[in-house]
Amino acid sequence: MTQKFYSQFVEHYLESLLSLLGRVEVSGLVTDEERRGTVLLLPKEITQTEKQELGLLAKVAQSDCSIEVYCEQISETEVRNCLRKLLSVFSTLNCRTEAEGKILDDNDLPYLWIVVPLASQDLLNSFGAQLELEKWTVGVYFLPNVFRLAIVVVNELPVTTETLWLRILGRGETQRQAVSELLALSLSNQLRQNTLRLITSWCVVLIQQEDNLTEDERELIMNLSQAYQQWEDTTKQQARLEGQRQVVENLLRFRFGEVDDELSTTFDSLLQLSPEEFTPLCLQLSREELLARFVTE
Repeated sequence: MTQKFYSQFVEHYLESLLSLLGRVEVSGLVTDEERRGTVLLLPKEITQTEKQELGLLAKVAQSDCSIEVYCEQISETEVRNCLRKLLSVFSTLNCRTEAEGKILDDNDLPYLWIVVPLASQDLLNSFGAQLELEKWTVGVYFLPNVFRLAIVVVNELPVTTETLWLRILGRGETQRQAVSELLALSLSNQLRQNTLRLITSWCVVLIQQEDNLTEDERELIMNLSQAYQQWEDTTKQQARLEGQRQVVENLLRFRFGEVDDELSTTFDSLLQLSPEEFTPLCLQLSREELLARFVTE
């Protein structure tokens, strides 16, 4: 179940973020055996604001690319399978270009980014993957350029705002730290709100399967529990305030027969008080006294 739900989460998560940068296509195929979430991006021209908001993820998505995210360490066979699919895409593009009487420049070929929570040095060495620290941060390894493939090792990425959106796809402490940073973002940050909404929806689905959860699923819930708890607390607070607001409205309607726009401006101030405090005031003060004391500008 973990692989299936993880794949769905990755696809929805990246689709939500990358839609700012261009047209996004998800794999559309998720099975119980699926071990990754796959997203294809066809980018538009990226603004400076979008680059700043998405950091390293925006840099990864600055040209046509496919992003495959694995929830655990991958094997050499899986990297070779990725290479095989990528070379097949290159062949198709070359045939199409030749049929049009054109020549396909290597720089026009799409890039494949494999995102993994961790990777052994032996695996990276076996494919000749190297860091390019002049242009990229630690944790981003490039195979020889002819392959147009890079491996992002999430637990090696520096803990900065630039890498936040990729570190959320990590495991263990890496993911927990990223979620804490996500919660610390401004409440007005739309990416924060969208991501929290997705995380909590995913947690709700997993929690409903509590009796059948695997160890991986329990780890994921633990990593995301801080975000889920904040969402739950906020939801309860909103429900409580909405209920109290209804009580205030009912009290004033009982007292004055109706609640017009002018009288409704007292709600926010009255709700700063406890029910024990606002109830007698609603029943005892005159309309003029309520407006004078509690009207909100």
